[in-house]
Amino acid sequence: MTSPAPPVFPDLNGMSVFVTGGASGIGAALVQGFAAQGAKIAFCDLMDGRAHADAVEAATGNRPLALTADITDTGALLAALDAAAGAHGPIATLVNNAANDTRVPADDVTPEMWDRNLALNLDAHFHAARHVAPMMRGLGGGSIIMFSSVTWMMGAADIVPYVTAKAGIVGMTRALAREWGGDMIRVNAMVPGWVFTERQLRLWATPESVEAFMKRQCLPVRLVPEDLVAPVLFLASGGARMITGQCLPVDAGVVHTS
Repeated sequence: MTSPAPPVFPDLNGMSVFVTGGASGIGAALVQGFAAQGAKIAFCDLMDGRAHADAVEAATGNRPLALTADITDTGALLAALDAAAGAHGPIATLVNNAANDTRVPADDVTPEMWDRNLALNLDAHFHAARHVAPMMRGLGGGSIIMFSSVTWMMGAADIVPYVTAKAGIVGMTRALAREWGGDMIRVNAMVPGWVFTERQLRLWATPESVEAFMKRQCLPVRLVPEDLVAPVLFLASGGARMITGQCLPVDAGVVHTS
């Protein structure tokens, strides 16, 4: 069973969109999804994203702007956002996707590891959102899409800094939605289940762990990055114009059965 092609959202055509962590995994799928809609799409990543930009252009005829930035360096992150706005116009949709879910037992987490994890998985979400908010006000509104995770609902072990950040994103989403709603800036959070990216398959997905997790899902199908594309496109589109402050689980029902 494969993910169907996303529906077409005409108002995304020509929209200035920015995705963090867009060179691989879920972010790479989102970049291609927006490009296929005709969006003016830019993305940043710690790794060189030019090869992915080439692949997206070949698939869609629409070349994304690939920028290299360590989003834990706030100055570099804001510079990437400004470069995207300079190339494509004020950012109308921001997708805060970049994350790192490296497993470390709590007893082994050092202060330096904690600080870097929160800088990547939580702080950068806020700094990026705050930076694009004035652009969105000038446009009469916009959409900010955060990425949380079911791990904070499930209390996942050996990943405490990540789980803490993903829980914090929910609070941030609701607070910013309330604060910026008067400017028609919508702020929502995606809450994915276990998405089987290349990284997950390479590092964490043992036959035993996959079998155990699949038993907790309502739907007996592995989530793949493409399963996040249509929900994110919807939240960016005018079809979601009255949706803000919400958390949308895309998890095959694992939270429901937890």
